[in-house]
Amino acid sequence: MEAIKFKTNIMCSGCIEKVTPYLNEAVGADNWEVDTDSPAKVLTVVGKTSVVEIQRALEKTGYKAEPV
Repeated sequence: MEAIKFKTNIMCSGCIEKVTPYLNEAVGADNWEVDTDSPAKVLTVVGKTSVVEIQRALEKTGYKAEPV
């Protein structure tokens, strides 16, 4: 499966906890991860979800994602 990567403003485990239900619903529980150690806070998503769907899921929680 092809991975889509996003630069995000998800900074910590608390942020991840907040976005988890929305990303799980949009892309599935095992289909995404956030590298909070990276300066770009990279969200990686695998599966057949569009960039727009992922961005909308994050916007519901107040976070942003820009494809890289």
